[in-house]
Amino acid sequence: MCSDGSGLLGGACVRVLGIDPGLTRCGVGVVDGSVGRPLTMVDVGVVRTSSSLPVAERLVTIEKGLEAWIEEHRPDAVAVERVFARSDVSTIMGTAQASGIALVVAARRGLPIAMHTPSEVKAAVSGNGRADKAQVGAMVVRILRLPELPKPADAADALALAITHVWRGSAQSRLDAAVAQAGPRRTTYVRTR
Repeated sequence: MCSDGSGLLGGACVRVLGIDPGLTRCGVGVVDGSVGRPLTMVDVGVVRTSSSLPVAERLVTIEKGLEAWIEEHRPDAVAVERVFARSDVSTIMGTAQASGIALVVAARRGLPIAMHTPSEVKAAVSGNGRADKAQVGAMVVRILRLPELPKPADAADALALAITHVWRGSAQSRLDAAVAQAGPRRTTYVRTR
């Protein structure tokens, strides 16, 4: 819940947990805010696993770490980076596995989940879907009024995901609520000659 005690409805403050999935470093960042108002970083970090452990144990470590973040920060929604093809298949597999764990952990809690592509995040945060990491990082610092960019990059990427969802997701939630409140649409056909 946001510091003002409000939740997701009516354009009020929303708390989003951004997750940048990775098998070695899974970035996590919590942001409070709403569209048109300043955003605030609540917490940022990474859930780390050792490459010397079997993959199954690493996934359990990620699951426990994400559960702890959700329990501590009680987000209104979770934003996860959508896995996209890279040249290294082993990197894709680990990222996809960590992403699946993030989705399961959030779904088990009944939290709304959104997946954003890297280009969507870049466009939302910097205004350029092809921005490089340095440009996105500089905007994360500026948007959240931070003294410096959190490290490692996975942590900063998680904050960028959370920012994206606050700006895009909360607007979509308000639209969905307005449609639901309006009730079913009735179509009237008028015959003219």
